Amino acid sequence: MTELALITPVLLLILFAIVQFGIAFHNYVALTDAVRAGARTAAVSRQSPTRVPDTIAKVKSASGDLDPSKPGFDVTVASDWVHGDDVVVKAKYPLSINLLGIPLGPDHITSTSTERVE
Repeated sequence: MTELALITPVLLLILFAIVQFGIAFHNYVALTDAVRAGARTAAVSRQSPTRVPDTIAKVKSASGDLDPSKPGFDVTVASDWVHGDDVVVKAKYPLSINLLGIPLGPDHITSTSTERVE
């Protein structure tokens, strides 16, 4: 019983750490997929007058489980919109890894995707 009482807090700490990092990885994968979808939308909308707002809307709508209304969810689109040049879509999403009240890791995750303008 004494050994179990001594090792249980350590095992629970490891379990909570695995869960927190799993959530962070899930958010990263969702953000990366959303940025890729936004870059594809930007690449095919060279002639559209609303290409930047459409790209930002696509990233936020394709973000899956991420909260698009969360403060700090920023999307930037950079391109000169010339056929054959690159369009770069970058997104930043706030992240909070908290292990028993101790904040760990960065305060945000970022993802960038580059596509050629068609």
